[in-house]
Amino acid sequence: MTTGSYPPNQPGMPPQQQQPQPGGPPGGASGVPGSYFTESRKGEINELRNLLRGFAVERDPQRKRDIIKKVIAYMTLGIDVSRLFTEMMLAIETRDLVIKKMIYLYLTNYAHSHPELAQMCTNTLQKDCGNEDPMVRGLALRALCGLNLPQMVEYIAEPLRRALSDGHAYVRKTGVMGTLKLYDLDPEAFEVGGFVDILYDMLRDPDASVVCNCIIVLNEVMQNSPNGGMAINRAIMLHLLNRIHEFNEFAKVQVLELVPRYIPANDEEGFQIMNLLDPVLRTSGSGAVMATMGAFLSLAEQLGDDSDEMKRQIVARVKAPIVTQISSGASEMMYTLLKHVEALVDMCPGIFDDEYRQFYVRFNEPTHVKYLKINILSKLANNETAPDIVAELAECVAEPNVKMSRLAVRSMARIACNAQEIPGATESIARRLVEMLDLNVDHICSEAASALASIVRKHPSAKELVAPPLVRSLKYVKEPSGKASIIFLIGECGETILEAPYALENLIDTYASIGDAAVKLALLSSTMKLFFMRPPEVQRMLGRLLANATDDVSSQDLHDRALLYYRLLKTGTDPSTTKRVVSCHTVISSTAVFSEDDDVGLRGELMKEFNTLSIIYGKPSLNFIAPAYQVRHKKQPDDHPLAFGTDQSSAESFEMDHHSSRLQRSTAMVSSDVDLLGFGGSPGPSPTAVAPAPILPSVSLIPLATMTGDIYQNTWGSINDNDATVSAVPLTRLPRNTDEMEAKLAAQHIMTMASGELPNEYKFYLYAQDATTGNLFLVQANVEKTVDPLLILTLKSDASEEAKNAVIELITAAVA
Repeated sequence: MTTGSYPPNQPGMPPQQQQPQPGGPPGGASGVPGSYFTESRKGEINELRNLLRGFAVERDPQRKRDIIKKVIAYMTLGIDVSRLFTEMMLAIETRDLVIKKMIYLYLTNYAHSHPELAQMCTNTLQKDCGNEDPMVRGLALRALCGLNLPQMVEYIAEPLRRALSDGHAYVRKTGVMGTLKLYDLDPEAFEVGGFVDILYDMLRDPDASVVCNCIIVLNEVMQNSPNGGMAINRAIMLHLLNRIHEFNEFAKVQVLELVPRYIPANDEEGFQIMNLLDPVLRTSGSGAVMATMGAFLSLAEQLGDDSDEMKRQIVARVKAPIVTQISSGASEMMYTLLKHVEALVDMCPGIFDDEYRQFYVRFNEPTHVKYLKINILSKLANNETAPDIVAELAECVAEPNVKMSRLAVRSMARIACNAQEIPGATESIARRLVEMLDLNVDHICSEAASALASIVRKHPSAKELVAPPLVRSLKYVKEPSGKASIIFLIGECGETILEAPYALENLIDTYASIGDAAVKLALLSSTMKLFFMRPPEVQRMLGRLLANATDDVSSQDLHDRALLYYRLLKTGTDPSTTKRVVSCHTVISSTAVFSEDDDVGLRGELMKEFNTLSIIYGKPSLNFIAPAYQVRHKKQPDDHPLAFGTDQSSAESFEMDHHSSRLQRSTAMVSSDVDLLGFGGSPGPSPTAVAPAPILPSVSLIPLATMTGDIYQNTWGSINDNDATVSAVPLTRLPRNTDEMEAKLAAQHIMTMASGELPNEYKFYLYAQDATTGNLFLVQANVEKTVDPLLILTLKSDASEEAKNAVIELITAAVA
């Protein structure tokens, strides 16, 4: 074979300036081809094999990368490069992370189609799982789990167990996701290994990304459980919510999706959770904002007696963040947010009315966003905003986009039909629609006619405005829906339209040319109404129409209705009775809605699935997700109000163990001695658990306790100074600032009333409340800024000495 430059010269490209020697690297001396994704030539796989065989002696790191990149490029193009497996395995012995990453990708790609080759790399991957570099350990573990071969289960379990107790967060979070792959390969091995208990213990991990992965995996592996996901209790929820600020947007969403499944112990705890989540609304991520909104709405269902009023307050609170997200996001995100806004507007009318200008259509927006904005605008009309909104919709009617023009007319009609509280809106919109009948544009005339028919049904007083152009419009409206609406209006306004019978007679004479059943039905009904208004003029043409309609078999409904009318007239029934049947009252109450718009039940179902695809599709998930894939979450826990000594102590122990794990974690995971799930009994020992942290004094404090400054001062003054407990605690280091110390204390449910920094000391006014007895603990803390910092605590409380000492020891454990 004659070797030349590769990749081959492309048309219009200058020839390569330097020809490589046979067996030399691709792309000339530089070894950097212009593009890796080029067509392969016969024999190039053999050339790559020769290059890989000399990989160990190659000194240029960039050349090494280029060789592996070329292999990956061929693999991406669908070329079988599995023949290079042995050479690629030899190349894995390198310190270059980029090369290792590409080789791991190569291994996982060919594992499924060449399982016998994949087993050859097991020892190498296991060896890399013990590498001193945490990045290499994590990448090797991901590749080992990514082989996705059932026969590899026995080789995966032990590296996974070591990874879950690794000292580096990247390895731990990779290990957590690896357990999910193990579960997919062999659920029994996953269960036997006790990974569920380990994952629950890892919810206390100091790294937020590890905690997020634990939540994802637990929800996945436990989706078929009675809970429909991971089991949660007060301890877990308070722990995760107290750390919400540590998570990124994606992780925040995972935590927030747990809140709708949680039952607060009481209204106070529910409001505390809402206050805790309120800062999330200020984040820039729309996912976190909408997840917070869903959590708030779920809590509103469980708190207080007036959930509707609370929902209105919640929607008013999130209005500004949502509007900001809509105006600054991509079109896809904008559409998603607008669908949720539409649902919120239906649930709480009037909240978004003052932001109506944010929903004006912009010229550069995609059509689906424009359609949705037009629908929303009609729901934002009130006494102040209606004139501007109607003017904006009237501009949209003239758009070349036919669907957008139709939607604008329908939105105007919706405003007019619901305008009982907007003086003059119905007349103003009716005049605009009457003008549209003369525009001689088929789709606009048709929609305007249908809109006027709806308006007349809701507001009969509009008949005088609507009547004059009807006969004229009937001649040039072509669309069946529009023609049927005009015929209906002629029948309704027959007493004021002199030419009404003659306009309908022309249609009756050309009955055979009418193809749409809706037009025929409207013609039959309107002619019957006119007969009772003006019998002499209509009698003969009604007879001809009934003869044609009873012989018409194109529509069963039309045929049956014509027979009904014929028999009513022929049997000599009391004319007043026949008139009452034919000219039935078509006007509906101004406060009622048309049956096709009455979707209150559907909206209620959709709001239960807020922040899901159900809102986007406008239908419950049962309509587009097969029952086999439905996951129904159960509200947890069932045993509220919580009893002292069970979950409250678990919550505190959870927090204490979490902070002690920050000090103890080096190469092992924290203790699993806390019964996080509240199942009772002591869990089995974890193979990776270390000795438990020292047990702190047993005292149960209310999380996120609140107190006013006046109560603090009055309570402090009511307790004699001689009854105060004073303690001095040496500190290992001086706090960087007051915020650092406040955060540590808040984790132990000891709240800060006020704090400040003086030249020689930090000063804190602290308080806490016993969850069992309700006793208050007031603490004045002074931290001296000396070489050997000292914390001086002065505590006042009516509680027992044992409880006072317990609180002091809690503070000591948190900050010492």
